[in-house]
Amino acid sequence: MSDLSARQRLDTPLTSRRRFSFNVDAEAVGRFSESIARYLGTGRYLAWQTALVIVWIALNLFAVKLQWDPYPFILLNLAFSTQAAYAAPLILLAQNRQENRDRVSLEEDRRRAEQTKADTEYLARELAALRLAVGEVATRDYLRRELEELREKLTELMPPQTPSDGDAASKSDNSERRSKRPG
Repeated sequence: MSDLSARQRLDTPLTSRRRFSFNVDAEAVGRFSESIARYLGTGRYLAWQTALVIVWIALNLFAVKLQWDPYPFILLNLAFSTQAAYAAPLILLAQNRQENRDRVSLEEDRRRAEQTKADTEYLARELAALRLAVGEVATRDYLRRELEELREKLTELMPPQTPSDGDAASKSDNSERRSKRPG
C-alpha cells in the first residue's frame, strides 16, 4: 500500500488539477538572462542597434515606396519599448544572480578570514608557549658553566695526593697480579 504514488491513493488530494504543468528550470532561465544581459552590454550590440536604427530611419524618410513606418516612427518606438520591457527584467535577474554569487563569495571570504585569524592566534599562543619553555630549558653553555664550577669546587675541596703513597701501593698490586698469571 505504501508503494502507491500520490495519484493512485484516494486519501491524498492531488496537488494540481491541471494535466499539463509548465516546469521552468530557474537555473537555465538565469543563465539565459545572464547571457542576454552580457550581450546587451557589449559595444557590438550597440553598434548593430545603431546601424539598424539608422537604416530604419533612412528607409522610412527617403524611400518613398518602402515607408512602412512614417515620420513619428511609432513602430520603431514600439520595438524599443518591447525590447526595454524584456531587457530590463532580464538585466535585473542577472544582477540578482550576480548579487547572490557575490554574497556567497563574501560569506566564504569571511569564513576563510575567521579561520585564518583563529589559526594565527593559535600559532601565536604556541610560539609564546615555546618561548617560555625554551627559557626554562638548560642550554649547553649553561650546563658547561655549571660543570666547570663543580669541577673547580671539587678540586678546591680535595686534598692534594702524594705520589709516593698511592703510586707505590698500586704498583705492588699490579706486580702481584702479573706474577699469579699462568705462564
